[in-house]
Amino acid sequence: MTLSFFDQFMSPTYLGIPLMALALTLPWILYPTPSARWLNNRFLALQGWFINRFTQQLLLPLSLGGHKWAALLTSLMIFLITLNMLGLLPYTFTPTTQLSLNLGLAVPLWLATVLIGMRNQPTHALGHLLPEGTPGPLIPVLIIIETISLFIRPLALGVRLTANLTAGHLLIQLIATAAFVLLPLMPMVAILTSTVLVLLTLLEVAVAMIQAYVFVLLLSLYLQENV
Repeated sequence: MTLSFFDQFMSPTYLGIPLMALALTLPWILYPTPSARWLNNRFLALQGWFINRFTQQLLLPLSLGGHKWAALLTSLMIFLITLNMLGLLPYTFTPTTQLSLNLGLAVPLWLATVLIGMRNQPTHALGHLLPEGTPGPLIPVLIIIETISLFIRPLALGVRLTANLTAGHLLIQLIATAAFVLLPLMPMVAILTSTVLVLLTLLEVAVAMIQAYVFVLLLSLYLQENV
């Protein structure tokens, strides 16, 4: 039983072919493409309003140089939210519970922000490694600490997203199993457990959206430091 709880995090295969690619292409299939008409349907209008509001909120702290990343960051936000939300449906697989996928998204984007900073303003980028007014004996230690903290950033991005989604899915499965086992033995306790399960599912919907937003927000803050 203990091992079966973690089976949901295994990458599904069909005839020996991994279905991770299919799960990653689902968000692009679900969203309709905007048309050239003046009046669109309600879903397209809501989709456009959400993208505009999020892009405005995201670009607020960024300088003009960071506005080039608007399309990439907005697309990444919608992509992560869709993957996280689809993973809450029964008999589905959540690709963002895989640390390899999250690191595959975090490391190249973080590295791009660092390279942009080193190319555009190398003195300012290297200045982050040593705070102003540092005493002389502490300079080597602080440089090592700041360098380690810089390289930990993509790891923290990937681990945060993976850990939050994995913990939520495990809690839902544990409580659902408890409610199923308690139903013939103690029906009232099973009803209370089911109520907790519904509330936890609503919480997981919020966590799925918040974690995608936090992932993109931290990337935008890293970008702001280097543009």
